[in-house]
Amino acid sequence: MKKMHFKDKYLIYTTKIFKDETDFKSVNEIMNYLKEKIYSHKIATYIATFDHYSHTSSLVESNIAEDIKDAKNIIFCFGKEIPTPIVLGVRPRSIGVVDLGDSFVVSFMEAPNPTANETMSEWILGIKKDN
Repeated sequence: MKKMHFKDKYLIYTTKIFKDETDFKSVNEIMNYLKEKIYSHKIATYIATFDHYSHTSSLVESNIAEDIKDAKNIIFCFGKEIPTPIVLGVRPRSIGVVDLGDSFVVSFMEAPNPTANETMSEWILGIKKDN
């Protein structure tokens, strides 16, 4: 996993997984894998899967990079406490998966909870063969 700043303000964890490095053949297969990870986690709860590609491509003024073949987000929450009203501003969590033809790019925005970041990183690294 690589950490990077998106638009100079959002800390994103991201990794590129070439298709010969994984047994997964599609974004949907990775979404199903991540959903299983969420369902089996003791705290996380699955909320939804958002088909970002279909949504954006249906807009009159859409703009999708030519190499992007599919793009979805899986939305879930690790929230086991609400210590302050503003914590809801950083929830729920989302992991994005993009198909670039020869590879998948998987990313998420840093959570305020380091354990959540570690868990999401482990899930993503599990997409690669032999992890």
